[in-house]
Amino acid sequence: MNKLPVIAVVGATASGKTALAVGLAKYYGGEVISADSMQIYQGMDIATAKPTEEEKAGVPHHLMDFLPVTESYSVARYVAAANAAADEIVSRGHIPVIAGGTGLYVDSLLDNVLFEDEPDNAAVREALKQRRETEGVEALFAELERVDPETALQLHIHNENRVLRALEVYYLTGETISERRRRSRLRETRFDPVWIGLDYRDRQLLYDRIDRRVDEMMARGLLKEAESYYRLPRASTASQAIGYKELKPFFDGVIPQEEAVENLKRATRRYAKRQLTWFRKNDRIHWIFRDGKTEDEILAEALAVTEASGKYSRGGA
Repeated sequence: MNKLPVIAVVGATASGKTALAVGLAKYYGGEVISADSMQIYQGMDIATAKPTEEEKAGVPHHLMDFLPVTESYSVARYVAAANAAADEIVSRGHIPVIAGGTGLYVDSLLDNVLFEDEPDNAAVREALKQRRETEGVEALFAELERVDPETALQLHIHNENRVLRALEVYYLTGETISERRRRSRLRETRFDPVWIGLDYRDRQLLYDRIDRRVDEMMARGLLKEAESYYRLPRASTASQAIGYKELKPFFDGVIPQEEAVENLKRATRRYAKRQLTWFRKNDRIHWIFRDGKTEDEILAEALAVTEASGKYSRGGA
């Protein structure tokens, strides 16, 4: 089986994945496939830190800014679309560069996860929704952490639809979603990836970058963008985006704007920590620590990793 060579650039939010992915794509003649569960949505530009045309630097980007915010999305749909995008890129003689912080998306794509038909039961689902209303999503998330800590690690506490779905599958099958996905990885993958991760040895440097990014988002108009999504239905996947729900209490008149912004920074830092915990389980990742390095130095270090793999040559695979 001739496997497709790909480069995967992963890490926490605000760690510089876009810049590195674009640098690698320009060097090798590649195209970027986004692996971000929120950048898929149209118009959600500021809160999701969607790269600008200037930041893309002429490199084609796929699976970004294509889905209406009223439509929900799943990892199974992502894997199908990303596989199709990878085939198109390779057909042009280019290298796919996967870039994003949604670990479940990246792992499911590159490990060739086969998605089993998941059971559903309206009565169980309705019972869980009733519990959400009476006990709060925090209680359900705590339960998910007990029965399926691996899945809970990937989900944000306010991603209520997926929290409820994970519990529903567990109640109906006696298996966790993570167990079912682990079994589905038994088939051979079609990809031959080089994994590169970005992090800081001094974690406070990452948190400082996150805080600065939030301030920049506010300056660019995050408040106005968030207000336009304020009334999204709860069932929408887009409604779970960090940056919108943290500002909702301000729109509701419950807390002042300054407190809402601090809550957003705190939630983003926590999300970054969860992302890194997820990726740290993958011993295939070559970690590059950004402390004190320029973007050129980071790219040079990444190129040393890709060149050492023997899978790539400048201008194509």
